[in-house]
Amino acid sequence: MDGEWTETPWRVGTENDHWVRSCAWSAPGCHPVGCGVRLHVVDGKLVEVEGDPEHPITQGRLCVRCLTLPEYLYHPKRIVHPLKRAPEDRGKDAWERITWDEAIDLIVEKTEELQAKYGRETVAVFGGTGREACLYGPAISSAVFRTPYYVYCMSGQACYGPRNMTAACVFGNIGYPEIDIAAWSPKRYDDPNYVLPELLVCWGKDPLPSNPDGLFGHSVIDMMKRGSKLIMIDPRITWLGSRAEKVLQVRPGTDGALAMAACNIIIQEGLYDKEIVEQWVYGFEEFKERVATMAPEEAADICGIDASDIYYFARRYATAKPASIAWGLAFDQQYTGTQAGICVMAMIFMTGNMDVPGGNTCGGSTYSFLGKWRIDTQACLPPGQFENRIGKEEYPLFTHRMFFSQPDVWLEHLESDEPVKFRMAYFSSSNPLAPSNSNETDRWYRAFKKRIEFSVVTDLFMNPTAMALGDVFLPVSTFVEHNGLVQPYYGGNMQYMGAINKAVTVGEAKSDLEISILLGKRLNPEAWPWDSAEEFFEDQCSTMLNVHFREIQDKVCYQIPYEYKKYEKGLMRGDGWPGFNSSTGMAEFRSTYIEDYGEDPLPYFAECPYAPVEDASMYDARYPLSLTTGMRKYTSFHSEHRAIESLREIDPWPWAEVNPTTAREYGIADGDWMTIENMFGKCTMKAHTNAGVKEGVVVASHGWWFPEQEGSEPNLFGTWKSNVNKLLPNRLCSPLGFGSIQDNMCCAISPCKGLGDGIASPMVDDLVSSAEK
Repeated sequence: MDGEWTETPWRVGTENDHWVRSCAWSAPGCHPVGCGVRLHVVDGKLVEVEGDPEHPITQGRLCVRCLTLPEYLYHPKRIVHPLKRAPEDRGKDAWERITWDEAIDLIVEKTEELQAKYGRETVAVFGGTGREACLYGPAISSAVFRTPYYVYCMSGQACYGPRNMTAACVFGNIGYPEIDIAAWSPKRYDDPNYVLPELLVCWGKDPLPSNPDGLFGHSVIDMMKRGSKLIMIDPRITWLGSRAEKVLQVRPGTDGALAMAACNIIIQEGLYDKEIVEQWVYGFEEFKERVATMAPEEAADICGIDASDIYYFARRYATAKPASIAWGLAFDQQYTGTQAGICVMAMIFMTGNMDVPGGNTCGGSTYSFLGKWRIDTQACLPPGQFENRIGKEEYPLFTHRMFFSQPDVWLEHLESDEPVKFRMAYFSSSNPLAPSNSNETDRWYRAFKKRIEFSVVTDLFMNPTAMALGDVFLPVSTFVEHNGLVQPYYGGNMQYMGAINKAVTVGEAKSDLEISILLGKRLNPEAWPWDSAEEFFEDQCSTMLNVHFREIQDKVCYQIPYEYKKYEKGLMRGDGWPGFNSSTGMAEFRSTYIEDYGEDPLPYFAECPYAPVEDASMYDARYPLSLTTGMRKYTSFHSEHRAIESLREIDPWPWAEVNPTTAREYGIADGDWMTIENMFGKCTMKAHTNAGVKEGVVVASHGWWFPEQEGSEPNLFGTWKSNVNKLLPNRLCSPLGFGSIQDNMCCAISPCKGLGDGIASPMVDDLVSSAEK
């Protein structure tokens, strides 16, 4: 332990043998639920991890990733000291250990050199998903490197952000609407101000393996044990789906048709709250006319389900009191996901289920935690630079709404080398060359190799991105090794905060925030007055929450009171008036927000151009199957955990699920290796036949690379062999620049000989981009 050892409310025992209560987040990555952990430390080493039964949300339950944390922490391949290598050795395993002072000096020197030559905008900061670093990324770009370019390589930033934007299209700034699990109350479901949902709907969201966005997935099971019923909307029948009242197995990418039809039924049959609609809804009649164009029978044909199931779902949801919808990643990763999400927001509100006990909770009028700080750091940039960054012309709403730069457009400008000459990359806990977040991964690889002169990688293990591109590697600490805060929904709908309490020190690893402070004090010291992460958190907690950081540490899980029906009480608007923070002050079923940016203000459904249906504009009969990606297992978080042997014993190989009937049609049996292919690329995976998968659908895993394989180029730990993202093109976003098509592409499958059969690695000297080709 650092300094003199003392007992605290969260640390008990003796100096040589004690337990630390903490909350899990990152690293290793996960969504920000902040699961309660008890960490057993003996002689300064973590020896055991247990669930914390005193944690009011997770109540002692943990996944296998937390339970195997000692193996992760002390893994022989983990990097715990800074590294560097010569520019001519990029792509080779030719790293040498250096000190932190040497690393910071080198980064500062190269930053100043390149910015003097090309301008401050030459630096781009890259963020990933799920880790703490995503909270600090906008400030790393603005306040450390003083560049407006913070980039998340996933096309359309198709994870969480599009759903927040969708909710804002209807309600103004509302945070993230989520099912009510009474997270704000110490009594949880027994609180007298809480009402158990009669019905839960998990729509494109499998909460158990992913704990998505900040929702503790097992809360669904808790509520079902108390009597809540469940409807699942998913092309697969999952473990949770097998316990549901009904599963609607829609064809991937057709949720918009289902949502329009459900709204149509609810309105036509008068199953909505007329008083709420009359008082609080703008554009209802036009919305009514638009959804009437999607008859349930037509939606059934599009979705590949029975019309009777659509009627059942709409009526069941509208008449259950209260009812709650957990809407998931599927809305971010399909062609018209924004429009589908607008219909879901309308369903929630017009049935009286928004911001009521047991319905869907939402944020209020104040900034999300750390949100004000992230915005304030934009003052480190010249006036207008952030607002006018690349992407504004093509996708003005995205540029206005998001901290991120629009990635599809940014990639095109990196390739063309105009108007900004990007020459430095800072990969902040991001691994875009693994098949995790970047569509057309090989295209990103070529563009990076052609343009970037210096790059820094912050992570815990050597990975494909670091090996291919890195000049300096900065080691990141796990959540066991630093103090911090977990912010569910990234601060957007936060009913509690979790304390990350440091338990041990391993090597010289530092947290993302500690690294940011080190660099900030050298490159832009006025913006970084704090000398430690603890000082930073004390400043933010006392300012935003009127509570001391130490108080949150002592409580471990600090619950925040929640107010229902905020829009009736003036708590949704900065001016204190009732209503919403939209331009009309109402829930906009006809969205003036997106209309101002040239998009249809009313919902519609359109097929992905590459959907495997004949009326898709780019239909190709060679690829008749639906490809959906990104489904989770407990053993990994995106591209992390691939080096952990006990987790690889559970899931040793990349997998793709197909219905047995579909598999037989292509000569594939359970356990066979198969090639998944379309007009953009191909990859190899092991076939898992599953009768719960809709026929004609391929459910492909993602994030696979192989730390046990050769790391140097061209192999890069085998990152090209099972890279499903090579099948996913860029620029298939919504007209607003949000979302992508990870959940509704076309493909074909065929047997193959094994991992990587027929898969070529991109040549190192082949630096011509796809666009130039």
